[in-house]
Amino acid sequence: MLVDSHCHLDYFSDEEMGDVLARAAAAGVGRLVTIGVRMSQADAVKALAERFPQVWGTVGVHPQNVGEAPLAEVAEIAAAADHPRIIGIGESGLDYFYDKDPRDIQQESFRRHIRAAQQTQLPLVVHARSADQDIADILRQEREQGGAFPFLLHCFSSGRELAEKALDMGGYVSFSGILTFPKSGEIRDIARDVPADRLLVETDSPYLAPAPFRGKRNEPSYVAQTARVLAEVRGIPLEELAELTTTNFLALFQKAS
Repeated sequence: MLVDSHCHLDYFSDEEMGDVLARAAAAGVGRLVTIGVRMSQADAVKALAERFPQVWGTVGVHPQNVGEAPLAEVAEIAAAADHPRIIGIGESGLDYFYDKDPRDIQQESFRRHIRAAQQTQLPLVVHARSADQDIADILRQEREQGGAFPFLLHCFSSGRELAEKALDMGGYVSFSGILTFPKSGEIRDIARDVPADRLLVETDSPYLAPAPFRGKRNEPSYVAQTARVLAEVRGIPLEELAELTTTNFLALFQKAS
């Protein structure tokens, strides 16, 4: 069984959801996590997770959305996560590639999500784009000040230094369809070296469809293609890769076990 540890199912219509999930099941994807990107979306995430037994959810505010509403308080984030089908906090983090919202606002939101993860001990799903140093610094600072917390660097596309720092802090690393792109040699090298017990896979659908589906709308069934490439990179059978990434998912997202 494979797990799509990060997707955005609310981008699919109610009419097509059945077919999307059926294709995922046919590809061996037994669990999916639909990710929160706005606090106003939390109820919709919960509804999806309640409706489909193979779907779980997270709640949080994406760094590109932090300017749309007043920043969520730590208690608000933690309270939204107090639901049997919500297994994580986020996605939160920093995105300096688009710089859609001021960096200080992104950083404050990120810190609040970390503190909610510390309070609940639910894993924090971290979005990191063109912000490696600040991501590493804030993770370290908040860990030193408030204690350890579980976290995942999702859709990894950063440099080796951030991966190593995150791993040193007990974090996990998840790889998406970016891993399959021809120019992603450095990402494949990093994926080869991540410890076997810290490795996850995802789609980030409907974005970033893996080769050979690049340019099409991504969907959870395509995580199988990313898993195939990741297995090749690591020199192990796909079945072994599926087993270890599912085991890792359940070790990190313990509320889903």
